[in-house]
Amino acid sequence: MHYRELFLTFLALIVKSTSEEICISRHNINVIEGEPFYLKHCLSSLAHGNETNTIRWSKSHGSHVLAKLNPRSSPRITVHNYILEFWPVELNDQGSYRFQMGNETKEWTLNVIKRDEHSCFSEKLVKSKKVAVKKALLINCKNSYYEKWINKTSLYKNCEKIDENYKSLSMVKNAEFTDQGYYSCIFSLIRNGKLYNVTQTFNITICEDLNNKNPVLLGPKTNYVAVELGEDVELNCSALANKNDVIYWSFWKENESYTNVHEEKEKTTWISEGKQHVSIILRIKKVDEKNLNFLFNCTVTNEGSTDIQSFILLRKDSTDISNPVFMRGMIISVLISVAVVCLVVVCVIYRVDLVLFYRHLMGRDETLTDGKTYDAFVSYLKDCHPENGEEYAFAVETLPKVLEKHFGYKLCIFERDIVPGGAVIDEIHSLIEKSRRLIIVLSKSYIGNEVRYELESELHEALVERKIKIILIEFTPVSDFTFLPQSLELLKSHRVLRWKAEETLSYNSRFWKNLLYLMPAKTIKPGQGESEILPVLSAP
Repeated sequence: MHYRELFLTFLALIVKSTSEEICISRHNINVIEGEPFYLKHCLSSLAHGNETNTIRWSKSHGSHVLAKLNPRSSPRITVHNYILEFWPVELNDQGSYRFQMGNETKEWTLNVIKRDEHSCFSEKLVKSKKVAVKKALLINCKNSYYEKWINKTSLYKNCEKIDENYKSLSMVKNAEFTDQGYYSCIFSLIRNGKLYNVTQTFNITICEDLNNKNPVLLGPKTNYVAVELGEDVELNCSALANKNDVIYWSFWKENESYTNVHEEKEKTTWISEGKQHVSIILRIKKVDEKNLNFLFNCTVTNEGSTDIQSFILLRKDSTDISNPVFMRGMIISVLISVAVVCLVVVCVIYRVDLVLFYRHLMGRDETLTDGKTYDAFVSYLKDCHPENGEEYAFAVETLPKVLEKHFGYKLCIFERDIVPGGAVIDEIHSLIEKSRRLIIVLSKSYIGNEVRYELESELHEALVERKIKIILIEFTPVSDFTFLPQSLELLKSHRVLRWKAEETLSYNSRFWKNLLYLMPAKTIKPGQGESEILPVLSAP
């Protein structure tokens, strides 16, 4: 900014300051304790003709009624017709003040702010002002009302003195970012031999020149556009720019001419404060080989800054599907899918082996805290007729030998564990409640009157009351299940095992693994010195 412009700005602000009304028209007023203050009413044009009317000043605070103010109210408060002065104002001066002359009244609400002992000003009384960098920064310390009492005027920046003068002073300069801060004008007054200070503070913020920002192009600096030979292409370049900035396309190559490339006239949309959104289009008709892999540059510029954006035309690849990267991705995806499917299939097929391995590895034991006595109650055909001998031997000999002696489970066998002479039905019911599983050895001869209640009671416990889980061993094939209770239909299929009596089964056979899987998890200590092969039980 030239010095002439600085001088004119300074002169205009001085004229504005000296012609400023010293009457106070705003309703809510904040003042700081310990400083002089005044209220002056601005008379209306109608009131000037009735200046002989009696003037009355009064004050109220909270719910208190108006109290008339006069020279005897306080030695600090003076009344001069239209002016009420405080020398100085104190915290108890807070309240509402009314001026009344005839039919004309004016009210003010005075808020007295406690002085900050650690600062030369109060944040609530600061006036904010923004100044663009390199523009005129003017701080004018002048107080027309208290001018006759001013002995000295000082200027502080962030509470550090930077200048001092008699009556008034001003600071004017080209604004720089280091000029930002709080500027306080402190007027020292002498009245009736007493010294008073009046403070006026400005918060000066230095900002970028809002009317001359650096132009900037919108979007990526480099743009790749896929095209096909022979098609028409439109490239759009947009920028935020100032009023006098220039935007244009540039494309040139030695010994080459581009007759199919045409630059259109720029289009401008004004935004605000001298800013504009400007765009310019480059049209390429019937793209040919010369237009490919070539830089089409868009430039926006002014005296201090330049921004460039590039566009490159690439031929569309019609064989994208055979792209090596795509093919590798497809192969990897297929392999991962196959691996996941295989893993799921293996987990399903070897579910039992995995669960048994997990139990063995973790040493899990479900039987420690449930309060049960037996791991399983065995329900079987009690009559040992020759035709049922194999079934009976399986229930009372084979199952205990494998589950108890080899794997460490404890079974409840009817003939072995029921106390003679007791109530059979009540005893069976009690033993079922003390067991963790119910093993039913099922065959054609199983359903007899003597076991019907046992079966129905067991199924009720397991399937209705959910107190025990059932393991159903189909000892011999049963084609007709109509004689069984309907509740047995609720039994899950994986809890039905089929005994193959004609095969020799070792302890590691699928049948025994499935049975161990259905039994409660328990720390297993296999028996020593026992044969790993069980005798074959011939079919009846």
